[in-house]
Amino acid sequence: MTKIAVLGGGQIGEALVSGLVSAGYDAEDIVVTNRRSERGEELHGAYGVTVTSDNAQAIEGAEYIFACVKPYAIVELLDGLDISQDAVVVSMAAGLTLDTLEKAAGDGVSVVRVMPNTPMLVGKGMCTCAGGQHVSEEQLGGVVKLLEAVGEVAVIDEKHIDAATALAGSAPAYYFLVTEALIDAGVQLGLTRDVAEKLATRTAQGAGTMMTESGKDPVALRAGVTSPGGTTAAALRELEESGIRGAFFRAAEACAQRAQELG
Repeated sequence: MTKIAVLGGGQIGEALVSGLVSAGYDAEDIVVTNRRSERGEELHGAYGVTVTSDNAQAIEGAEYIFACVKPYAIVELLDGLDISQDAVVVSMAAGLTLDTLEKAAGDGVSVVRVMPNTPMLVGKGMCTCAGGQHVSEEQLGGVVKLLEAVGEVAVIDEKHIDAATALAGSAPAYYFLVTEALIDAGVQLGLTRDVAEKLATRTAQGAGTMMTESGKDPVALRAGVTSPGGTTAAALRELEESGIRGAFFRAAEACAQRAQELG
């Protein structure tokens, strides 16, 4: 039996709960908090978890406490709780450093900082996490196991968290934007929007699966599609001459810098 408290029943909180229940964790051992009673009823009805609006009640006896609220609310949330040193606090918010989180959680409390991403909602998340000074290997391993219910997990040093935010936490939006642009390009070429959307989104899904399951790196996969002097080569030349690599370099740098500022 693993008692888990999920403080915040928004998108990330619900994605975590859904994954945990699907992975076989007992819903009766999961407590979810939310300010709105209607939302609590939705979560209880969908997953069978215990719901409450009382964070202090939710963490009683909890081994893992997932803080799934917005970054601006994390410190106030943790400051207001009497957290046992037997529990592990897991922050799912961007920007906030382990030092800040540990001070808010209380002396000696084990804290893990996680950068999630929204594909958690479909069980394809890519979470990165870094453990604080009080976290044991066993506790960190327990957090990783729980997060694996919603996707893949990478344990990294905290100094790399902002870079990980740029490559995973915020990156789904980049892929959505690229797909949106392809759809608009298809419409400009004469396709109906529904056909353009199907072509672009299914291709994105297939390309992602190839990158994760083929055993080949993106360079080899790109080369495999690019015949000498062909249509793909012509398209890639336009993208390169338009500065696509530089645009992504600058975007990643801006994301990492903003994450650092939030901390």
